[in-house]
Amino acid sequence: MPFSQIIGQTKALNLLGRALQGGRMAHGYLFTGPEGVGKSTTARALAAQLLCQSTGESKPCGHCSSCKKFAAGSHPDFLWLQPEGASIKINQIRELKKALSFAPLERGLRIVLIDDAQTMGREAGNSLLKLLEEPPPDNLLLLIASDAEPLLDTLVSRCQVIPFAALTEAQAAQVIRRTHPQLSPEEVRTMAKLTGGCPGRTDALHSHEVISLYQECLHALLAGTSKQAEAVEQALALAGQLAELKDDLNLFFDLLSLFFKEVLTSALCTRELDAEEQLLARARECWNLQQVSAMVEAIEKARSDVARNCSRTLVCEVLLLALFCG
Repeated sequence: MPFSQIIGQTKALNLLGRALQGGRMAHGYLFTGPEGVGKSTTARALAAQLLCQSTGESKPCGHCSSCKKFAAGSHPDFLWLQPEGASIKINQIRELKKALSFAPLERGLRIVLIDDAQTMGREAGNSLLKLLEEPPPDNLLLLIASDAEPLLDTLVSRCQVIPFAALTEAQAAQVIRRTHPQLSPEEVRTMAKLTGGCPGRTDALHSHEVISLYQECLHALLAGTSKQAEAVEQALALAGQLAELKDDLNLFFDLLSLFFKEVLTSALCTRELDAEEQLLARARECWNLQQVSAMVEAIEKARSDVARNCSRTLVCEVLLLALFCG
């Protein structure tokens, strides 16, 4: 992926772009910022560009043997180090140092990507520090960390730090739309908000079962019914499914709370809603501000009750009865 296709992170891309154009690449870079904002994507794009064999201006070309190997994950001069279990171990750094004692195999440059560098313990960090203090020629180290604080200060000081920030909601939606084309516009908008500008978290948050149940509940609420008995029956049926979500129950609360808070915000701002916000428009027609506020409170109470180990089934029944019959 070329830099031009990376969404957001203008500051980081400008810093790297100037270094590339001026031929002044440092021997080590530390990409730091929230998880899921494009640090690894940018690191891989940088590696692909540097390893590309094309003589043209557009790199990576995607067609040369180097680009094909990189895309297939088999480029001999691209090493990707990830935590073994919960952390990067000292033995991994030792093996890396052995590999770097040999010259690169192809174009005279080897690139090492170290993901989740913040998981390194002191021993592993000190071992890596020796590499950064006396870097072997023709090797570029790219460290990725969601938080630089756990890293040794001396390690950070040996790298050029490239800061990454959370994306705007619109930018996050662009990324999610591209990486998860199976999601509906409504799901994309919800995930963009839920990930807090960190679209890389979508996979961790997106559970088909939770999303499906959330949408079923929301559409049932918006459809409404004038018959109390039907409302109670719907609420109890959904509550039974909801109680079985187990660890995903809080994600359901997040989704529902996010929607109703957005209803409140849009109503207070009285802004025009676009075509992708049909559910918000319907919600503003169905409930007044007092009703929506009560729904948000009911959701937060349910979250609190679950945290206090109350019966999940009872909590879900009370919540959905409040939403459907309140």
